[in-house]
Amino acid sequence: MILLGAGGRDFFDFATVFRDDPDVEVVAFTAAQIPGIDDRRFPASLAGPRYPDGIPIRPEAELAALVARHDVDEVVLAYSDLSYDQVMHLASEAMAAGADVRLLGPRRTMLTATRPVVAVCASRTGAGKSQTSRRVCSILRAAGLRVALIRHPMPYGDLEAMRVQRFATLDEIEASHPTIEEREEYELPVREGLTVWAGVDYESIVRRAADESDVIVWDGGNNDLPFVRPDLMITVVDPLRPGHECGWFPGEVNVRLADVIVVNKVDAAEPDDVDTVLANVSRLAPAATVIRAASPVVLADGPDLTGVRVLVVEDGPTITHGGMPFGAGTVAARQAGAVLVDPRPFAVGSIAATFARYPHIGPVLPAMGYGDEQLAELEATIAAVPCDAVVTGTPIDLTRVVRIDRPVRHASYSLVEIGSPTLDDVLAPLVERWRSA
Repeated sequence: MILLGAGGRDFFDFATVFRDDPDVEVVAFTAAQIPGIDDRRFPASLAGPRYPDGIPIRPEAELAALVARHDVDEVVLAYSDLSYDQVMHLASEAMAAGADVRLLGPRRTMLTATRPVVAVCASRTGAGKSQTSRRVCSILRAAGLRVALIRHPMPYGDLEAMRVQRFATLDEIEASHPTIEEREEYELPVREGLTVWAGVDYESIVRRAADESDVIVWDGGNNDLPFVRPDLMITVVDPLRPGHECGWFPGEVNVRLADVIVVNKVDAAEPDDVDTVLANVSRLAPAATVIRAASPVVLADGPDLTGVRVLVVEDGPTITHGGMPFGAGTVAARQAGAVLVDPRPFAVGSIAATFARYPHIGPVLPAMGYGDEQLAELEATIAAVPCDAVVTGTPIDLTRVVRIDRPVRHASYSLVEIGSPTLDDVLAPLVERWRSA
């Protein structure tokens, strides 16, 4: 067997379903989407006694050759945020090479927690999971419940060292030598007083998080399925990308599983696109409670940007494999009257390669930082762009990880429910039950 992955779901599926199965030999993981993770080895300490040498991780481009070399019987697709075209192209490649293809469903893979679980998932990367998760956590904490936030894995570094990660302070995040993407997901919840859990060994993570909480909030990655069986499933959909809620894997599964669907960004989307998404939601999940929400952009205080030449740095995953040409930084910069400077002619190294790989990206710079070398290239690209100010749409203070010698203003999204029902409304009866318990 080969597991097609991106350094997260693949490792989880292996540990949950295949590691101890005597009828299965996993000969390789493949890796995609994330740079620098496709020439490693899944360590023996995590792979278990049946794999004393660990398991190689190879580039997805080698799939057909790996199937032939190892006489592979089955390929398991184990990563997320893929169009249905991409799913079937991968399946066709594996089948033509001689292997069967499998998709694992949530019943087979989800863990069971000893505490109630609220899962926040999405139809696509960048739909607004993070602000929705923080809003849910705020409601639960205001009710006096202890909340543990478990984040979808981002195992881009030393897999043994990050087996179980617990972050309650910014210093603990810093000590893990995180990538920019990890900082983006961990820092803001920790600043708000939450403890964030992540890593590789999710059976241990869920058990330990449950020991010090009353409620677990699962904060999904990309548009992946929850790793933990939820008592309440919230799925965020994005009318800026109408139709993606029923055309991307496994986002449609999240929509169909949802108890609550948050139709986000209704303030920014065209009314016809909102109607399209609502119609698809009604068809796929007719019993779900639908909440309409806006994601207003807040621009931090700083120098006036009217007529100023500005470089916009956006959240990396949202505008790379998430497929968005821009994000919060662009919206804020335009609202402030700035003149956007196109960074693409000044990109260096892997940053230039990112633009080549994702030609849909507009005149903005993705905050790529999956290692020290790429961080240095990001810093060099920013320095080379002829601008007078920088607007960042990343969830972190980018100046903490790269030097920027011009004024910086930070843009961020919040979540504001419009009308009723609200997240307070759908959580209220559950909160009372959980407080009593």
